Amino acid sequence: MNLEQSTHVERELIDDKLVHFNSNNVSFNQKEAFIDLSFSLKNEAGELVGGINSVLYCWQVLYVDILFVDESHRGKGYGKLLLQHAENAARQQGGYMAHLDTFDWQAKSFYTNAGYEVFGELENCPPGHTRFYMKKTLQP
Repeated sequence: MNLEQSTHVERELIDDKLVHFNSNNVSFNQKEAFIDLSFSLKNEAGELVGGINSVLYCWQVLYVDILFVDESHRGKGYGKLLLQHAENAARQQGGYMAHLDTFDWQAKSFYTNAGYEVFGELENCPPGHTRFYMKKTLQP
């Protein structure tokens, strides 16, 4: 056996193998294993000022990977708009739960105000800081 750095193609193959393994053990209740629910926010000039990268995966669960709004556009409700849009898109596909993670210097209070609750913490990651794992039930 040899260990090597994986190529992009090999990473995708490993992902596919895990998806296959998972589907053999717990049936998926959506047609596609991953449904991209990522959205961009652009200004009038068409410039990207924010966005949300999220996916509805396997069991109709929304995972919010990244939500970002440029600093000059914060405090105007755009983050809330992006998050609600992704949550609503997930609900339309049968999504019933959402989860994400954030750091202590990022947006914990933003997500708490949006109805998320902490279900786990990873302390000292990075050193001197905490990473929070959060979830929310998506009501119909």
